[in-house]
Amino acid sequence: MLIMKTKNGLWYMLMLVCSVAFTACDDDDNGLKTQAHNDNEMMAIMHDMSADMDAMTMTKDADHDFAMMMKMHHQGAIDMGNKELEKGDDATIKAMAQTMITMQQAEIQELQAFIDSHTAEASEEGEMWDMEAMAAMERMDQNADLEVLTGDADHDMAILMINHHQSAMDMAQSLLHHGHHDELKEMATKMIDDQSKEIKQLQDWLLERKNY
Repeated sequence: MLIMKTKNGLWYMLMLVCSVAFTACDDDDNGLKTQAHNDNEMMAIMHDMSADMDAMTMTKDADHDFAMMMKMHHQGAIDMGNKELEKGDDATIKAMAQTMITMQQAEIQELQAFIDSHTAEASEEGEMWDMEAMAAMERMDQNADLEVLTGDADHDMAILMINHHQSAMDMAQSLLHHGHHDELKEMATKMIDDQSKEIKQLQDWLLERKNY
């Protein structure tokens, strides 16, 4: 009886070792290497940006709040782009990051010029924009939390920037409904066009590298 238990125990241990080894090989073959969100540098930038936007005092003026929030939103993208230039390896993603940094730095200057020349006035339209903007940011945070991150700067930049861009497009689309200043509506329209193209480029890049 003791011999039988010993044999069964050895057999169980052998099967367990084989199972673990097979799983490890399978994960390596499929590239399924993940990193905890709390350890991910790109996600940390996203969290810091969201915290800054959550702390902003809303004026219930759609144009003013759009300009203020989009400045922070753009800065988050710039910080992620700089991290990509520092840590990334892929020439395509690094080139996209540099283009994004240049474009969004220029837009921040335009947004700041509007803020400096504009006095906020609360309205029902502005309150509607504030609600829709915060809902867009909440969706971005939730979607980002569902993403599989790897610790590879190129992959993580691409997959998180898709969510980041989508939230910017949602806020810009909301401004077209609730805003009043043509100069900001023109900026919002350009953001929607530019960032929808970038989302497509990022999606194509990710699909080309999908191996599971």
